[in-house]
Amino acid sequence: MNKVDNFRLKFNNDNKEYVPIMIGGMGVDISSSELALEAARLGGVGHISDALVTDVSDRKFDTKFVADKRKQYKDSLNSTDKSRIHFDAVDIRAAMQLHVGKTMEAKRGDGLVFVNIMEKLTMNNPKDTLTTRLNSALDAGIDGITLSAGLHLNSMAMMQENKRFRDAKLGIIVSSVRALKPFLQRAKRSNRMPDFIVVEGPLAGGHLGFAFDNWKEFNLAVIFSEIKQFLHESNLDIPLIPAGGIFTGSDGAAFLADGAAAIQVATRFTVTEECGLPDKAKQEYFRATEADVEVNTSSPTGYPMRMLSYSPSIGAKLKPNCESLGYLLENGTCAYIDAYERAKAEAASKGSKAFGVYEKTCLCTHMQLFQCYTCGHYVYRLKDTTVKQDDGKYQILTAEHVFKDYQFSTDGKIALPASAILSA
Repeated sequence: MNKVDNFRLKFNNDNKEYVPIMIGGMGVDISSSELALEAARLGGVGHISDALVTDVSDRKFDTKFVADKRKQYKDSLNSTDKSRIHFDAVDIRAAMQLHVGKTMEAKRGDGLVFVNIMEKLTMNNPKDTLTTRLNSALDAGIDGITLSAGLHLNSMAMMQENKRFRDAKLGIIVSSVRALKPFLQRAKRSNRMPDFIVVEGPLAGGHLGFAFDNWKEFNLAVIFSEIKQFLHESNLDIPLIPAGGIFTGSDGAAFLADGAAAIQVATRFTVTEECGLPDKAKQEYFRATEADVEVNTSSPTGYPMRMLSYSPSIGAKLKPNCESLGYLLENGTCAYIDAYERAKAEAASKGSKAFGVYEKTCLCTHMQLFQCYTCGHYVYRLKDTTVKQDDGKYQILTAEHVFKDYQFSTDGKIALPASAILSA
C-alpha cells in the first residue's frame, strides 16, 4: 500500500536522504521557527519566511527596527508620496541574521530548514533589499532558500559571489512551464541550476501564480506533468515538489509515485501548536466552511490571493503604515495607498467620515497583526482532522502529529489526535 514513507527526498548535490515532506513558507512568521525546526527534527524540510523580518526580529529578540523606522519617517505620515521612505540595509541584514541564525542554532535532527524569500517584497528598493535578504540568509547558515512570489530572473546572480552559493540548496516556486523557462535561462548564466522546483497549483494558500479570472481552469497534476515533461525534454534532472491542495498522505503518495521528489504542504500545519498564528486565528480556520473560502484581488501586489471571507483585513479602515513597514512600496507608492485615498474621498463627498477599504488591503499591517486569514482551498476540511471539545473549540494539533499522519497514512485516511498511534 502506497504511503509517503515509502519514498525519500534526494537532492542532486547531497548524498543524504530526507522524509519527502516540506512544510511551506507561510509569512508573516506563520511558518515559525518552531514549526520549521519540528519538520527538520522529524527528518523533513521546514521553512521560515523573511516576510516583515524586521518586525519578526523585534517580537522575538527585542530589537527596535520598526519603531526606529517609524520615528525616522514620521514626517511622511500624512503624505501619499512615500518615495523618501527606505529600509536600512544594515537593519535588514541584522534582522535576517538574528531570525535565520537563531533558528539554525536550535536545529536538531536530520532534516533541513529553508527560508522562503519573496521577490514581491519590493521595499521601495527591490534590487538592493532583495540582494541583502538573500545573502544575509546564506551568511547566517540557512540550509536552503526557496525563491517565491516572482520570476526571480536576477536572484541567482545576486548570490553568485557568496561563499555559500554552491553549498546551500536553492529552488524556486513556479506555476507553469512559461514561468520556469526564463528563470532557468538566467540561472544557467550563473552556472548554477536550482536544486529543486516547487510546482504550485491553483488550490494553494495566499498569493496565487495565476490570473484572477482563470485560476479555476488549472490543475496541479496537469501542471506537474507538463513541467516534468519539459525538464525531461531539456535533459534537466531537477527534483520536483508539487504543492497546493495536497491534504492527505495518500494525496502526497500519488504524486511521489508519479515522480515527485517530495510534497510541499502547509494548510494542515496552520492549526498546530508550533504554528505562529494566535489561537484565536487557528479557531477561525477550524470553523471555516467551503463557502467561506474566496480568491480576491485585495492584495496590493497585483496577485490574486486566497483567504477566508471573514478575514478582518477585508473592508478595514487602516491608514497606510508605510513608515513602520512599507514592504510593498514601489516608487514611493502602494496600491493600498491609492485605494485608501479613493475610499476616504468618496466618503467625504457624501459628508461622512466612516468608510471601509474593500478594493485593497494594507497587507503589511494585517499580516503583522495576523488579521489576514490567507488559506489553502481545503481549509474547510481542517475540522475533520481533529476533535471538537466541550467548550466548543477545536483541539489544536501538534506538528509531529500532522507530519506523521502525512508520512504514514494510507487510503485517504486522516488520524484524529486521540487515535494517532503512528509508526513505520
